[in-house]
Amino acid sequence: MSKKIMYEIEVAIQASPHLIYQYISTATGLAEWFADDVNFKGDLFTFSWDDSSEYAKFCSKKANDRVKFQWLDEDKKETDYYLEIKIVEDDITKDVSLIINDFAFESEKEESIKLWKNQVNDLKKILGSA
Repeated sequence: MSKKIMYEIEVAIQASPHLIYQYISTATGLAEWFADDVNFKGDLFTFSWDDSSEYAKFCSKKANDRVKFQWLDEDKKETDYYLEIKIVEDDITKDVSLIINDFAFESEKEESIKLWKNQVNDLKKILGSA
């Protein structure tokens, strides 16, 4: 079985890091732009889209800065893959960007990047920065 590869995308977003953090660190916030439905119990998150679900463990966070989820397999065991969303604010210009690190199979990488950009565009609309 082939392994997934990590990729990183950076997307400019005009909103305060504090506000963005609410949408990347809570089930309610993530359900508004990332997945159709997001549930959690303790540190276990279930992300649902149409007829599929993915599981992740909330493994680290830093207020107004970043969140990291460890992807789990269908038996809810940890994999080698994670999702990290970082909020970066330029010290001089105060421009804000999201840096997203995720994993995909090589053949699915471009499609995954397009999907992320669409999802971040949904977030921008919610934040009023689209």
